[in-house]
Amino acid sequence: MKPKLFVTNFNKNFTGVSATAANVIRAQMGRYDLALVGRPLPGCPDPVTVRQARAASARGAIWHVRRNTEMRAALWARDILRLPIKIVFTSAAQRRHSAYPRWLISRMDAVIATTDKAASFVPHVRAVVPHGVDTALFHPAPDRAKAWAALGYGGKTGIATIGRIRPEKGTDHFVNAMIDLLPDHPDTVALVLGKATRDHRAFLASLKDRIKAAGLTDRILFPGEIPAQDLPAVMRGLSLVVQLPQYEGYGMVPLEAMASAVPFVGYEAGYYRAFSAQGRAGVIVDTPSAAAMAAGQILAGKVDAMGDIARAHVSQNFSAKAEADGIDAVYQMIWAQG
Repeated sequence: MKPKLFVTNFNKNFTGVSATAANVIRAQMGRYDLALVGRPLPGCPDPVTVRQARAASARGAIWHVRRNTEMRAALWARDILRLPIKIVFTSAAQRRHSAYPRWLISRMDAVIATTDKAASFVPHVRAVVPHGVDTALFHPAPDRAKAWAALGYGGKTGIATIGRIRPEKGTDHFVNAMIDLLPDHPDTVALVLGKATRDHRAFLASLKDRIKAAGLTDRILFPGEIPAQDLPAVMRGLSLVVQLPQYEGYGMVPLEAMASAVPFVGYEAGYYRAFSAQGRAGVIVDTPSAAAMAAGQILAGKVDAMGDIARAHVSQNFSAKAEADGIDAVYQMIWAQG
């Protein structure tokens, strides 16, 4: 009989956490008696409810959680309902958690950190397992130019930043870099792929005003949030991804780009430096002007060579299968303890 595993996803929005959970679940299917609990994820089994998961846990199970609400639901099942479950939490944050999450994390049976730095902020760490990307889902295009043209954004070359439109994600830094870059690259179009919540609509309006003043309204576009199932096709058409966040817990966008043979430019954030393969697959910068300069150098003949290195680096070091294998070692340890 396969071990019983419940993986939770309570967030209705598709976030970076959702993406990492989906990647792992797809790599875990077939290994366990697995059920997704809560909200659906692309390419994953249809979810069950929390009540159904509790009922199916009466003879023991592991619950793998990634958010505060999910930790709380698992603790209720284990400590209040007295179900024989073990709770595993994945922690990516590279800073000290606030008081309530710290208390929740202290109650976990095991914690998996995504980096050594993340491990330094949480207790009960059983393993450091970097997030991985689904290299079957995210793969290079046979013809990058045709893949870009099929997206319909115009121009011959595409650059994108992906994430919520807000200061923390560095959307303004990206816009500044593109205002510097695009006048020297007349066939290039830049995309801001994400949405602005109500709190950041004024921020978005200020960015559009800046772009209009630079005369680049038709070349720095805001298509909105891309559905998860459409993102791989968009990635395949890009020539470069530029991610300039003020803070990032880990950062999946560069990995998804690299798996698609797309190099990246990024700030020193998340785990970006480890992704970069010492500058051969991505370039780490510290200012928007440096980002524009690095992007220009890559566009001037380095895209394909860096993209090939990026794809190989991800496949060897940051695949979803490797992450699932690392997580499985923790599960086996817990099951062996009974």
